[in-house]
Amino acid sequence: MSVQERKQRERAERERLIVATARELAEQQGWDAVTTRRLAESIEYSQPVLYSHFRGKREIIGAVALEGATEMAAAMRAATSAADGPRARVTALARAYLDFAAQNPAVYDALFQLDGGLAFANEDTPEPLKDAFAALLESLAEVAGDDVHPGLFTELFWAALHGLATLTRARRLPPEDTERRVELLVDRLAVV
Repeated sequence: MSVQERKQRERAERERLIVATARELAEQQGWDAVTTRRLAESIEYSQPVLYSHFRGKREIIGAVALEGATEMAAAMRAATSAADGPRARVTALARAYLDFAAQNPAVYDALFQLDGGLAFANEDTPEPLKDAFAALLESLAEVAGDDVHPGLFTELFWAALHGLATLTRARRLPPEDTERRVELLVDRLAVV
């Protein structure tokens, strides 16, 4: 291994450490607790080293969001691959989405609530975000209905899931009714 390759590997490892530490701190104490100073102390590197990887908190949030999008897509695909039939796939998709949001609130916030400097819904959208949307579309396109554009239907269904996730987490909706909400959403929106 050349010196250049070793330095690149070490740089990538430091970057992963920064993102993992930011994510852990945000999950434990919220995003307000994630500062470059605290991160530098936690990873035992100086702030200039941290800034050599990320220009600031916004870029760190973006990195956590991209990592989270990859994980969310994998969770939704795993759930839907085990389901038999369109209705079961859409139900599994909705559950996986809501479970991910509930189990990873800081990551979910990085994805959908905070400014991570990421472009959504255009040609500059990073691949992990496109793939997370594709994971939704894969199951939802088959239940959109003949006269409905699958992408628009996916956006609507995603918006409904996001609303459920956000309102439940904020205790505006009682969590014990989540399963009934999923069933109603699938029954009323999906053409099965």
